Amino acid sequence: MTEVIADARTFIVADDDHGIRLDRWFKRHMPDASFNIVSRWARTGQLRLDGKRVAPGDHIAAGQVIRVPPLEAPQADKPKAKPKRERPALSAEDQEYVQSMVLHKDRAAIVINKPPGLATQGGTKTERHLDGLLDGLQFEAEGRPKLVHRLDKDTSGVLLLARSSGAAAHFAKAFSSRTARKLYWALIVGAPSIEDGMIELPIGKQPGTGGEKMYVDEKEGSPARTRYRVIERAGNAAAWVQLEPYTGRTHQLRVHMAAIGHPIVGDGKYGGQDAFLTGGISRKMHLHARRLRVDHPDGSKLDVMAEPPRHMMESIEHLGFDFSRGDALPFDEPKFSETPEGKKKAISAAAKARRKDRKGERRSRGRG
Repeated sequence: MTEVIADARTFIVADDDHGIRLDRWFKRHMPDASFNIVSRWARTGQLRLDGKRVAPGDHIAAGQVIRVPPLEAPQADKPKAKPKRERPALSAEDQEYVQSMVLHKDRAAIVINKPPGLATQGGTKTERHLDGLLDGLQFEAEGRPKLVHRLDKDTSGVLLLARSSGAAAHFAKAFSSRTARKLYWALIVGAPSIEDGMIELPIGKQPGTGGEKMYVDEKEGSPARTRYRVIERAGNAAAWVQLEPYTGRTHQLRVHMAAIGHPIVGDGKYGGQDAFLTGGISRKMHLHARRLRVDHPDGSKLDVMAEPPRHMMESIEHLGFDFSRGDALPFDEPKFSETPEGKKKAISAAAKARRKDRKGERRSRGRG
């Protein structure tokens, strides 16, 4: 009988990982877990995909839930060499730090305002990250909360955590089906001539970067759509924009804005030196997840906003923007045609309408 690991972690498969093999997912996101370790987890039943046993060579899909035991867990097919090393207890300072991020808490969800510079998950050369602080957000629940989605290390703002496996599955479905709505604020270099536009440029992994950098790939890239609206402009030097991603590609907003000639301020990775403004504007990333709206498991609507970090507030003030205008633009619900489920409904409705029309035509011919 397989031992249940109490502190196992769960991860949601992102869009960019859709269709890849499970062992490739571990190579991308948990390089410290070797192929032998992953194979052993799978063989002993400790590794699960949507609650079911899975093999390293199986392909995964966006929205699925991967259950991963801790790296230090004792293995069932090897003698126990030494006691399992538990995660070190958080210091009082770390608990206070992570709890200061909380914007909303209920039985199913915790929403935080992630600060810039804090990675969501660990990786090579990343020892301090949000995932390592989640014990401080357990509160009265039986287990630590689970990450539902991610933000780039230098992107700040609203981040949703699920407080149970059931809630994690519910929220994962909302993100994969595009019913969850995310709104970002960004300061960009220059000012678009079109105030309200849709960027539809496919995105792929740039060769030679090991997947660390994305680019517009018209031939083999994954479809990507971003809605932008100009909130306010500082002449032709800079603009404050509202961004709504209709797809969830890695670095999508950063790639799209750079592709139309208006990189996000501070984003040297995609904008190069052109991404930095002079005159006392911070060189940090000016991209902030301002708002999240998603269906709650209890049937209500969870709608949370996060204040921008200090450097972004200072830049908004420095450029003479009126902060009160930030939330004046609409935050649209997606049309059915903008979600995978909606597309299926639209196709089904169209087919039904055609059948109805043909049936009406046959009746008319019969009466004639």
